Parts: sequence; C-alpha cells; structure tokens
Amino acid sequence: MPARRKPTTAASRTAAEADVLNHHRRASGGVLIFDGDCGFCTASANRARGILPGTVSVAPWQSLDLDQLGLTVAQVSSAAYFVDESGAQFRGHAAVGRALEIGTRPLRPIGWLLRRPPVAWLAAPLYGLISKYRYRLPGSTDSCRL
Repeated sequence: MPARRKPTTAASRTAAEADVLNHHRRASGGVLIFDGDCGFCTASANRARGILPGTVSVAPWQSLDLDQLGLTVAQVSSAAYFVDESGAQFRGHAAVGRALEIGTRPLRPIGWLLRRPPVAWLAAPLYGLISKYRYRLPGSTDSCRL
C-alpha cells in the first residue's frame, strides 16, 4: 500500500500550493474536500467538478492547509467534507448534500433532501457503506482502503 501524503503546512507549502489554497478561500461557495490518493474518490470529485458551479471548489485534502479549515487528517481521510464560506463543516452525505444545495437549480432540491429526514436517514448509512468499501468500487486503488 502506498504511503499517504502528509498535509501541507505553512512552512512546507510551495507557492503553487498557496495559490490553490487562496483560490479555495476566495470561492464564495465553499470547498468540497476529498481523498486525492483514492481513485474512486478522485473519479467522484471529477464528476462533481462537472456539475457544480465555479463558486464551489473541489480539492483533495492533500493540497489544503487542514489546520486553517479546522479539519484533521483522520477526518478527511475517512469521508468527504464540505466547508462553506462561513467555516461550517459538513461530513459524508451532508457534505455532498450541501455542495449540491449550492449547485445549479436542478441539483438544489436533491442536496436539500440528502440532508433532511427521512432521506438523510438512508443517505448516512449508505454513504458509510460506500466509504467503507470504496476500495471495491470501480476506479479504486489500494490507497482507497481505510
């Protein structure tokens, strides 16, 4: 299994990485965070980039300053996160739902439903199963194992 990359810190961040982080701060819609070492997660994030508006950033946690976002490696390596412009954090199915709520009109109701009962009652355990077994899904790699 390949070694996990360490999150960047202010001391180790290159100018390019700093530009990426600044872009995410400027994005008024927030940032959807995924595990860039996981092929399934990366493929899902690429699909998200295609349907979310430009105001929502989609970035691997490995390229972000997690301390600045109030997150830990343990958190972001176990589930997707969405951090909105106010700093509010959403995890798993709620992260996907919140990102969709900010999306284009056809996506907003889907996102709203994902975060509210009774749909959320089904979405939370379904997301947990997908996250747990992501290494068995199409596009996955050995890095997808938690």
